[in-house]
Formats: sequence, C-alpha cells, structure tokens
Amino acid sequence: MTYRTHAAHTTCPGCQEEVYLDELVKGRCPLCGCTLEDLDELENDVEELVDRADFSWLIFNYFLFKTFTDMGASPLKVMQLVSLYEEAIAREGQSSMDTRFELDLPPGRFDSVIPHRCDKCGRIFLGGGRKIIAGDLSLPGYRIVHRCRSCR
Repeated sequence: MTYRTHAAHTTCPGCQEEVYLDELVKGRCPLCGCTLEDLDELENDVEELVDRADFSWLIFNYFLFKTFTDMGASPLKVMQLVSLYEEAIAREGQSSMDTRFELDLPPGRFDSVIPHRCDKCGRIFLGGGRKIIAGDLSLPGYRIVHRCRSCR
C-alpha cells in the first residue's frame, strides 16, 4: 500500500473517515454515501495551492541544492545563492540578471599535495589556498578554481 500524504482529502461528515477526493463516487463518500457539502470549496483550495506552488521551480531548487551540497559546498551558502537568484528574478526579470556564482568547497584529499595555479594572480602554490566552484546559472557547466592565500 502506498501512502498518499500529498493527495487532496477531507473528512466525511457522515462516517468521520478520511476520504480522498479522487475516490468520491458522484460527489458522495464511498463508505457511507453521504454527500460532501464543502466539496467545491475544498477543490478550489486545492487548485489554488497547486497554482501557487511552481513545481518546476521547486525541482530546479532541489537539484541545484543537491548538486552543490554533494560537492561539499555549505548548505547555507547554497540557500543564500538560491534566495539571491529568486530576489533578482522578482526585481529585474530575466533579461539583465547576473547569474554568476562562486562557492567555497572543502579541500580534497590530494589538494595539499598537488600544485595549483591561482585563478587571480597566476602564482603556483602548494596547499593553503581556497578551492572554489565558479560558474554561471544561465550556462551549462562550472569550473573548479583555486586561489592562493594572498588572493583570498
């Protein structure tokens, strides 16, 4: 049996049992046959809830959050990035929006042993710098760059 936590449901006024709206038989409870009086109001509330929740935006936020946190980025920083992006869309629209991002990543196992070139100054350094994921949300892909201690 599957759980239906997000399906629209109500309590039948006759038998006081939980009834799902897609199980109704001609607007009546399938258990006792009682007519549900507030069915129209309940359906309007459900439709209003579905209209307000932009499902594609929720999926985008989920996968963006999951991708960055799986790489090791701070969940707080990822949520701040998502909220800044949402605010920019609300303020400016999508035409002139800056969608670039930079998030700190934890250094990997071999990052202190392998030499890296600083993204800003071009110096080669060994350990002690920052590992950053940088990219643009409007473009596919990202890059992982390193910065030395002096360019932090």
